Amino acid sequence: MMEHIHQLLYAIICLHIKSDTGELSPSMLSPIGIFTETLHKVNTFMEAQQHGSRIRKFFRQGEMNILLKECNMGLQQALNIFGIQSMSLLTDINKIKQYAKEKHEEVLELIASLSDANSSDQASSMNRVFSSSYNSSTSFSMLPSEPKIFHGRESELVEIIQLFTQESPRIAILGAGGMGKTTIARAVVHHHQITRKYAQQRYFVMCDSVSTAVGLAALLVSCLELKAGKNLTEQVVHHFVSSPPSLLILDNLETLWEPLSSRGDIEEFLSCLTDIQHLALIITMRGSERPAKVRWTRPFLLPLQPLTQDAARKTFIDITDDLHNTEDIDKILLLTDNMPLAIDLMAHLVDSEGCYRILARWEEERTSLVSDGYNKQSNLDLSISLSLSSPRLISIPNTVDLLSILSILPDGISDNELLQCDLHIKNILTCKASLLRTSLAYNTEQKRLKVLLPIREYMQKFHPAPFSFVHPILTNFHNLLEL
Repeated sequence: MMEHIHQLLYAIICLHIKSDTGELSPSMLSPIGIFTETLHKVNTFMEAQQHGSRIRKFFRQGEMNILLKECNMGLQQALNIFGIQSMSLLTDINKIKQYAKEKHEEVLELIASLSDANSSDQASSMNRVFSSSYNSSTSFSMLPSEPKIFHGRESELVEIIQLFTQESPRIAILGAGGMGKTTIARAVVHHHQITRKYAQQRYFVMCDSVSTAVGLAALLVSCLELKAGKNLTEQVVHHFVSSPPSLLILDNLETLWEPLSSRGDIEEFLSCLTDIQHLALIITMRGSERPAKVRWTRPFLLPLQPLTQDAARKTFIDITDDLHNTEDIDKILLLTDNMPLAIDLMAHLVDSEGCYRILARWEEERTSLVSDGYNKQSNLDLSISLSLSSPRLISIPNTVDLLSILSILPDGISDNELLQCDLHIKNILTCKASLLRTSLAYNTEQKRLKVLLPIREYMQKFHPAPFSFVHPILTNFHNLLEL
């Protein structure tokens, strides 16, 4: 639904841009009116889901389903009309997207060209690039909100807080995409002990928008509300050296650390930061590896695993309310393998459409059912695809092939079975190690290499295993059955 709204907004913008008079033609006013009415219905639907008692929601479920159907029909009607009226709209939308992409690349080139030897004028221009994202008056106002639903990660939270009894810990929160690394970091930064210890010297920086160490330094300069100088890295380090004890959280650091071209610079920058004795550092990263050149505080936090069934059920009920019976809830959770992101997305769908409808849709749509969003927090397919694009993965040939094979093995496979299948994959154990490092696969207690169900479904849809790999697997299992 949100994707359709997004497309229609793009279409209206295109029409306005193309108009010579700055006004829309009369023939397009009616479709826009229909679209506006549909938006009102969508708003009514969303408000109805957010307010009202559980009993009232239960009795109005049929009414809400009708309203949801009308919303979808209205959006589809508007899409059809715009498609008929202007065959070039899609091209125009793509041009806008391409223009935005080109501008983004220009910013990245500016970051890449900026070195510590550049003039302060260049550094100032870089600072202005990020100032629009960080225009609050204090660092406290830039902190993300505290998680309102937080089940199954209490032990990890306690473990992290315990590490703060040591002087300025350096902690890496690791795990697969969608496991809740950012959620834990948000819980930490708002924990009463952390608030009391660091007060307004808490900084939460999302690293998705930058790709180099200099870019990260520029982002921090803006976040810290410093006036950019000639040497951004030294400026950041000097600020923390002269500041009271501080906590810096770098979220999604893998976006900078993954590429080999920037890894060395990032690790050197982290090393400089961790030389500051009174600066505590937390990073969140996909995978199970920690950056080098940092003395990470022990004991290490283990990579996050799926939630327990009890925690998954509590999370689901907190989102959907307790109108659904336990059997239906468990059927839904079975599709998520208790991955927090998948639970969150599925629960919100169930809240609006009900368990029965979502279970029926899953049979047709699979992971596409929870992949309408525009970022990795609201789009499961996008989150998985980001993990698949990891340089740690693509640098080793056939690793994706191995993941495709695992996607058809719900019980996983042991090392012996993997070698016995004779898959003709060179360095197959190296491929296995790559999947473990990126947390796309994990070892069970029985030492079997296994993949979570949402990832298996994604791979079967977008990267199905070739028959040349499936056949040896089937042959090996057939031979085992004959023994």
